[in-house]
Amino acid sequence: MASNRRDFFKALGASALAHTALTAAPTRFTAHAADRSGYKALVCVFLFGGLDCHDLILPYDAESYDQYAQLRSSLLDQQGTARQRNNLLPITPATSTVLEGRQVALPPEMPQLERLFAQGRAAIVGNVGPLIEPVTRERFESGSARLPPRLFSHNDQQAVWQASQPEGAQFGWGGLFADALLASGANASLPQFTTITTEEVGPFLTGRFAVPYRVSVAEAARVDFLEDYYDGLAGERAELLEAVRNQLTASSYRGDHLLERDMAAAFSGGLETNEAYSEARQQGISLSTRFPPTPLGMQLKTVAETINVRDRLFASRQIFFVGLGGFDTHSAQARNLPRLLSQIDGAFAAFQASMEFLGLGRDVTLFTASDFGRTLAVNGDGTDHGWGGHQIVLGGAVKGGEIYGSLPPPTLGHHADSGGGRLIPSMAVDSYAAELGRWFGLNESELSAALPGLTNFDSLADTFI
Repeated sequence: MASNRRDFFKALGASALAHTALTAAPTRFTAHAADRSGYKALVCVFLFGGLDCHDLILPYDAESYDQYAQLRSSLLDQQGTARQRNNLLPITPATSTVLEGRQVALPPEMPQLERLFAQGRAAIVGNVGPLIEPVTRERFESGSARLPPRLFSHNDQQAVWQASQPEGAQFGWGGLFADALLASGANASLPQFTTITTEEVGPFLTGRFAVPYRVSVAEAARVDFLEDYYDGLAGERAELLEAVRNQLTASSYRGDHLLERDMAAAFSGGLETNEAYSEARQQGISLSTRFPPTPLGMQLKTVAETINVRDRLFASRQIFFVGLGGFDTHSAQARNLPRLLSQIDGAFAAFQASMEFLGLGRDVTLFTASDFGRTLAVNGDGTDHGWGGHQIVLGGAVKGGEIYGSLPPPTLGHHADSGGGRLIPSMAVDSYAAELGRWFGLNESELSAALPGLTNFDSLADTFI
């Protein structure tokens, strides 16, 4: 039965993809396709709530640290020795000039990220955020700049990060990246495994044709439960179970009503997709990497296990979405944020180790995103909503050991301060996403279709991947 099920689903997927290619290619994907040989995956780790970028990359030279300590004295008092300068983990970019002579460090909760940075497998991309056009402080203060809608709103900025539009956006750039790949013939046998999430996801993975497939992080999650009951059964019981399966797959439906036909296809495809995924996971080799038993660790373990069975899912390109909440640190930041940073550190290190174990160290790139950064100024025991923020990019293909974008000084009133240390982004999300898309195999025409605001920004002088 398993082989019949797989054959059916491959045929179903090929039929759906043929329709996708016929309808999409003439109008949207006209340029010569980029190189899509081999396997590649993008993994988006969304940090919900707004990660405090000023606590991710900290000043380390004495002058900058003293400026920072004066502005954040109430938080530093609550953090005790954790943020004292001699406990920080200095990182030294090899050639980057964005620091302008300053020194920076990671927090003490991230020793494994510091090691990955030193090994050239991780990079920091500074001051990334939603933009419609380049914005200066002067234009911001005069009101002459075109700004993203509903700045500083959680739901809206999550959507703008994922889809270039506020809450209610329909298509995300991850889903549109997937559309381009599907239209060119990638993942033709099982297109349903192109965009995968372990988390309730907004628009990021939804394209005009790509639909996110959600997987469980539970150990040995199974959906082919009916097969457990077939062995040794005969007669009426076997017939009853077969009838249940036929009902779940709508295999007996023969009507012409469009809505009923679509619902029947959804029932059939959903069960077949779940069973194909479950079967592939059960037959994959075990990973030797030990992941931390944290929410993020378990999600990234699930992603690693799914990548491990990529050949059984007939996937040459995949985009994953995982999420971690708790970063809206208006209060109790000194207590809560270090635990979250430690969780990121352990999960990221285990994930990179698992990719190297699979021989995919250079073929999988993980990157972070978040609602926004936060204010440098404190409100007592926390920080408030910001705009630009710093991001982590991880993987063997990353030009690691470097800091890209910009890292404004830890002061108020500088050229990128929109008030209270809210950073005006120096790099648009569109530019950040485009770098990832080029590595992933999209050409410029496909990138422009997925990122319509990209034409408002110059190409990056220093590419991070």
